[in-house]
Amino acid sequence: MGIEKALAKTGFLTTTVDAVTNWARANALWPMPMGLACCAIEMMAFAGPKYDASRFGSEVFRFSPRQADLMIVAGWCSYKMAHAVKRIWDQMPDPKWCIAMGACASSGGMHRVYGVVQGIDTFLPVDVYIPGCPPRPETVLHALQTIQEKIIKEHSILQD
Repeated sequence: MGIEKALAKTGFLTTTVDAVTNWARANALWPMPMGLACCAIEMMAFAGPKYDASRFGSEVFRFSPRQADLMIVAGWCSYKMAHAVKRIWDQMPDPKWCIAMGACASSGGMHRVYGVVQGIDTFLPVDVYIPGCPPRPETVLHALQTIQEKIIKEHSILQD
């Protein structure tokens, strides 16, 4: 307790490189919207002024995979489209995260047909699943906060 008071009085800030790096990453997520079906409408609402995603550092939707670090897959995905989504995912720089938005992106939803992928986790590593058909923009904000918590707990540099 005495050391903390002494450091606070002299103006030193103690932290780790991991903590600073993860804080910066968590508060500057740039989403890559993959609006494949009807859930994309709710994703657009999430990006609007009513829900203010900018307070979480995610107001900038990037349509170039080279500039994005969070992919939000919204809606059902056909097998033909899965190849394009995977190609875009592979073009995103590491570290990157993925949100499956809606019942269709999470599990195929009501589309139990041969042409629809039964969940994007069959070809992408999903970090957060958002339930609903379509999910409300508030749940997208909650998923964003969940990703931020996950990022803050990660180790960002190599440890010996």
